[in-house]
Amino acid sequence: MTEGGEILLGRAGGLATLTINRPRALNALTLENYRRIAPALAAWAEDPEVHAVVVRGAGGRAFCAGGDVRAVYEAGRDIDGNRALTSVFFAEEYRLIRDIHMFPKPYIAVVDGITMGGGAGISVNGAYRVATERTLFAMPETAIGLFPDVGATRFLNRCPGRVGRYLGLSGSRLQAADALYCGFATHFVAQDRVEALVAALAARKWDGGSEFGQAQALLAEFAADPGPPPLAALRPAIDRCFAGGTVEDILAALAAEAASGGPDAGWAADTRAALLTKSPTSLKVTLRQLTVGRDYDLEQALALEYRLTQHFMAAHDFYEGVRAALIDKDQSPHWQPAALAEIDDAMVEAYFAPLGERELRFDP
Repeated sequence: MTEGGEILLGRAGGLATLTINRPRALNALTLENYRRIAPALAAWAEDPEVHAVVVRGAGGRAFCAGGDVRAVYEAGRDIDGNRALTSVFFAEEYRLIRDIHMFPKPYIAVVDGITMGGGAGISVNGAYRVATERTLFAMPETAIGLFPDVGATRFLNRCPGRVGRYLGLSGSRLQAADALYCGFATHFVAQDRVEALVAALAARKWDGGSEFGQAQALLAEFAADPGPPPLAALRPAIDRCFAGGTVEDILAALAAEAASGGPDAGWAADTRAALLTKSPTSLKVTLRQLTVGRDYDLEQALALEYRLTQHFMAAHDFYEGVRAALIDKDQSPHWQPAALAEIDDAMVEAYFAPLGERELRFDP
């Protein structure tokens, strides 16, 4: 394995390994990290001696807590003289995600620990995602004045019922059983067996048959049952409360559920209270995003999300959300507009306006 650096590359037998080595930053990914990962994957895709890839995070706390939004904030505020980063970062991140999705060999992300935002992008869009008892998954973007991206238009819409809407709007955190239930993980492996799994993949004598079939069989040998997913029990209430066509409808349904005194009343009250702390613009744009993108494939999803990022980069709430969460850390964002009632349909639709020559495009 390469020594030092923030992206560690290694080889063992027919297995290539990639470790995100930024533990103090919870393995959040910078633009330079993406530029290190992309050519490594491209080389492994062409190398006949590489039969599978395992991607992990260093440090024991996180797989990857997201992209480096602080750097994007500084670029957008022109703090570092690199305003171009607000477009380049998302374009290169999304192109890498598309490459991961299309990777021609088993791509196995070990989502052991915190997995959020960009961490979901480089895991959920790959072939296999191994959760452990330490997995903590979320798409928390509405809390920083953004929207769930990195392909979430597609993968949130593939969740059961209205669960994807609930997760995208609320940013609720999931553990392994729920990650499997939603399709964000494909297997659960106990954390103390992960090293044995990686060793078995490295030792495997790939026999010339389907690499995906062989990887799947080996993953199945190590897979265990994480127990029942709490979201499954909540699903009827989620489907009732998140069926509305507007954010206001959803909040009203949550209020009614909370007032019902039923078994999910506490969940409904807590969820409603949490939504009211998010950026009103982010909530409205996210609901529209998940509605229009219900049947999008990954490239369509990423193209839409790139368009949205560029409009958010030109607006207020992303910078205010990052300031409150990461810069001043006062956890008291002042959203503009401050209330849902101040946002009309035309304001929402403006975030979906085409970018012309600046649209994200992919090579054939």
